[in-house]
Amino acid sequence: MSNPREGLPADFFWGVATSAYQIEGAWDEDGRTLSIWDTFSRRPGAVVNGETGDVACDHYHRMPADVAMIAGLGVDKYRFSVSWPRIQPGGRGPVNPKGVDFYSRLVDELLDKGVDPWLTLYHWDLPQELEDAGGWPHRDTAYRFAEFAGLVHDALGDRVPTWTTLNEPWCSAMLGYDTGRHAPGRTNFAEAMRATHHLLLAHGLAARELRSRGVASLGITLNMGTHSAASDDPRDVDAARRADGLGTRIYLDPLVHGRYPEDVLADIAARGAGMPVHPGDLEIISTPLDVVGVNYYTSHVHKATGDPAVSEVVPQGRPVTAMGWEIVPEGFTSLLVRLHEDYGVPMVITENGAAFDDLDVEDGHVADTDRVEYLKSHIGAVAAAVRAGADVRGYLAWSLMDNFEWGYGYGKRFGIVRVDYETQQRTLKQSARWFRDLITRPRSS
Repeated sequence: MSNPREGLPADFFWGVATSAYQIEGAWDEDGRTLSIWDTFSRRPGAVVNGETGDVACDHYHRMPADVAMIAGLGVDKYRFSVSWPRIQPGGRGPVNPKGVDFYSRLVDELLDKGVDPWLTLYHWDLPQELEDAGGWPHRDTAYRFAEFAGLVHDALGDRVPTWTTLNEPWCSAMLGYDTGRHAPGRTNFAEAMRATHHLLLAHGLAARELRSRGVASLGITLNMGTHSAASDDPRDVDAARRADGLGTRIYLDPLVHGRYPEDVLADIAARGAGMPVHPGDLEIISTPLDVVGVNYYTSHVHKATGDPAVSEVVPQGRPVTAMGWEIVPEGFTSLLVRLHEDYGVPMVITENGAAFDDLDVEDGHVADTDRVEYLKSHIGAVAAAVRAGADVRGYLAWSLMDNFEWGYGYGKRFGIVRVDYETQQRTLKQSARWFRDLITRPRSS
């Protein structure tokens, strides 16, 4: 398709996204305290090459120029996250004025440049003190998060129109507490399930807090894909069901329908775990949403193994990104149509993009035709879902710029803007220029 926007409505919006720990740096400046990622990244072997987010893209010191760069892309919105330990050191008590001031200046810069700020309250940087007190498996953390939401709204609520509570609670719970691949690096499935429930409860409590303050556009962001069976063998079909249950339905069923799926609860119980639901929790969790943020990168085909709790992901022989993730744009269309049919909530693509091994800057240019093709095919997939009836309101590319890619350190580059980590020089890649041209052409074309 020559124009991947074909079929998207005239008011469909465009943007780019980042997260605090991945870009800000200034890890110990102006009153910021440790997050679980500061601690985890210092654990030997936790992050490739022992790299940390101490400096990252130095966005904390380069914010005005970065905002000018964002505005130069012609985007409607910029999705960013706030650092909990920068705003509320230790996760308790009053705000840190210098931390609040940074985000206040960021919001003002965005508005001055005609870009709407889209604020995510939590993108994985739990204050270390709250982890020491029990972390997400501990119910009190949900109440601390609701308090934090109110503090951030006190500071920025008059200027920020759209609020996301959590980014990818699956990653926080499963990678953080089950597999240990992400901070805080625990490996206990039962703790991961408790974390899942408390993350959802935190969302609901924060949503109620923000609703009480008049926030009109409120949502949560989930990472999702499609889960298909490798064959019609009942064991493979069941493996795909389990993956979909723990990857999608365990979040959206309580968020939208106010209940956990019975088959998922049975799967969890068979593994010796449970969801620590208190009376009234599901009513809080299902506080009405204005938008579900969808983060999409790939889809999976599952084959059963000897362990019912573990399935084998079967490669389909497709091209892959530098992450080893197969490129499956039609899975994006299928996912969005399924979410529309099963849950009926408005959606925004809050992350979509790809890591590739970029070439160096030559004559001021970075040729990343593979990323351009990825973006083109996936924006086209969103448009196909819209034509099929899915209610998708906008698309935010991940990521604005190369950054600290969690356990992979700085070796994986998702940005449409290249960052030279030695000099902090930003260079628009071919993909950034392509994206700018796509979204700034007349809307009727």
